[in-house]
Amino acid sequence: MTQPPYPPDHEPARAEGGAQPGCWWHPSKPTGLSCVRCGRPACPDCLREASVGYQCIDCVEAARAQQRRPQPLRPGDRTVAGARVSSKAVVTPLLIAVNVLFYVVTAAQAGDPMNNQNSALLEGGSLWPLGIHVHGEWLRLLTSGFLHYGLLHLAMNMLALWILGKDLELLLGKVRFLALYLVSLLGGSTAVFLLGDLNTGTAGASGAVYGLMGALLVAVLRLKLNPGGAIGIIAINLVLTVTIPNISLLGHLGGLAAGALVMVAMLYGPKKDRTAYQATMVGLLVAACIGLIIYRDSTIAADICRSYPGLCLGTNV
Repeated sequence: MTQPPYPPDHEPARAEGGAQPGCWWHPSKPTGLSCVRCGRPACPDCLREASVGYQCIDCVEAARAQQRRPQPLRPGDRTVAGARVSSKAVVTPLLIAVNVLFYVVTAAQAGDPMNNQNSALLEGGSLWPLGIHVHGEWLRLLTSGFLHYGLLHLAMNMLALWILGKDLELLLGKVRFLALYLVSLLGGSTAVFLLGDLNTGTAGASGAVYGLMGALLVAVLRLKLNPGGAIGIIAINLVLTVTIPNISLLGHLGGLAAGALVMVAMLYGPKKDRTAYQATMVGLLVAACIGLIIYRDSTIAADICRSYPGLCLGTNV
């Protein structure tokens, strides 16, 4: 810096002959001292001790302001979540590719890309609580998160996944982001299995996507950014969930809560042993989901018999 941020309206007194120049801020005070940063003459009252020599009050304030500004991360640095800085998302496009592949298979099986609900993969992989309990088809809890009803359903979820996922992946890193996505998916499936209709099939990546929304809100708060945008996105999507028929509110809320909790563990954990803390908290969340699933499976039989008495003939419930 060669000029002060807020230069005074006057000029310092100039040296005449061998006389010392006047201080830049106090022209009437001659001084033989100067700022090592900008070189301007300064009296002792206008100088501050620095790591090397003395700097004037303007240069000191300019240096403090620069330190307060967020510094860009460089490759090799670590984010607030503990991940190494990367400039390219890898897991997000991979997840999109997996979802698209599942859809292509269902469309090929159904023979109609716009009406794939009759495919064997979709019928056998959707989240059907009755089938999970009666037939022990536990894999439905995960496969349902990669299946979609129709091209529009797939397109909307994949667009949201790309918009939210690419930035969150750069913040969390590949492994942490994948954990966030899968736990959010599991959280949505757990909510549907725990409280949803027994004989209704549910499918879609919406639970995981809502988990990313919850994670985004936590990240915005942690980084002290304006949360208005994140809150607005969540509010609009929840309104759409309630107003548009045949959309699983339970799956969305379960994913939202799971994603937010995972992100709290990722961003608010202690720096010391941070990775171990994050892994432990994520493990506890997964264990909680599994515990709720087991609990529901132990109590669902009574509900099945009340709703479908024909399935319980000759049994004691």
